[in-house]
Order: sequence, then C-alpha cells, then structure tokens
Amino acid sequence: MAHFGTEAADPTAERLLKEAEALFAKKGYEGVSVREITSKARCNLAAVNYHFGNKKNLYVEVFRCRWVPRAQRLQQYFNTELPPEPSLHDLVETLARAFLAGPMPDEDRCCHLQLMSRELGQPTEAFDLVADTVMRPFFEDLAQRFAPSLGGNQEKESLVLNLLSVFAMVLYFNFAREAVSRITGRSYDEAFKTRLVKQITAFSLQGLRGGRS
Repeated sequence: MAHFGTEAADPTAERLLKEAEALFAKKGYEGVSVREITSKARCNLAAVNYHFGNKKNLYVEVFRCRWVPRAQRLQQYFNTELPPEPSLHDLVETLARAFLAGPMPDEDRCCHLQLMSRELGQPTEAFDLVADTVMRPFFEDLAQRFAPSLGGNQEKESLVLNLLSVFAMVLYFNFAREAVSRITGRSYDEAFKTRLVKQITAFSLQGLRGGRS
C-alpha cells in the first residue's frame, strides 16, 4: 500500500480519500462499497487496491490523512489563541471556542463529528490511531495547562475526569446541534456559538472551582 502525507498525495488517491470520508461519515464503514467510492471519485474500480491495498486500509487512511490533521489544526488554534499566562477562564473559554467556532467549515465539522461518532460506537483500529496521536497527547497537554490554575493539588485522575467533563459539554453542543436548535429555537449562527461558549465557560468554572464563585 502506498503511504503518503496530505501534502504530497497523488490526485487520484486524494479524490478517493475525500469521497470515502464523506461516504463513511454518512453511511458507516459497512454501508459503503468500493464501487460506490470509486464511482464518486471518478476512477476505476482497481484504484482503491492500487493506492491503499483494500477498503479497510482506505478507511484508516481517511483518519490518518484527513481526520487527524483537522483535529490537530483545532488543537493548534486552541494553543495559539491562549494568552501567555492564561487564567482558568481563558483556558475554558478558548477550549470551547476552538471546538465550537474554530477554523473548520461546518461541512467539514459535520463529517468530522460523524466519523468520530461511529468510531465511539464501534471502535476499529482507526480509533487506536486517533487515541494515540490525538486524544491522549491533547489531554496530557490540557492537564499540564489546567493544573496550575486549579491549585496544582488535584490528583491526576480527578484532573483528567474534570477536563473530560468540560470537554463532554463541548462535544455535546457539537454532536447535538440539531437537537439543541430544536429545543432552543436557535440556529448555529455566530451569535449563538458565542452564547454557547459563554454558557460552557460559566458552567465549567463553577464545577472546576467546586461551586465557588
């Protein structure tokens, strides 16, 4: 199987990755055939085997070449938007803003979240890739950033669980956009995203500070 990075990929392989990502997100791994992928990518049926070896390898490469770099761009946005000596408020607000209103078009965000949702429900080796290259390193970095603002005396497991609790809200308001819109009567425009960032920040600060203002 040819292995390549997103910066120097064969045009046919790039089309396969793009169309496969959209189809896997919409229908899941089992719901998509190689024929459907190659038809969407406007290439012959043998192209998947030629560039990736098989459908399973193509699926994993979708995460390696498209999902992981996108997630890393969001994390980079979080890191670059923080002030030099961030307060607890800065950390939570910037985290929420990065993942709710950061540099990702809504179409990409939908595809990104759908793929992850399917992996959370039925993990494959793609989930191992995501956990090792994105999730674990990011939460280790978050723990180091948050610890000083929380007094530095929390045990590591409690700190990580607190961070996961904050991130769970961020993920919910991303995953459940349709439900949130129906319940609140608000569309996910920039004003509402700003409102959600404020809500997540205020709610999280109360929890992280043990209910103290």
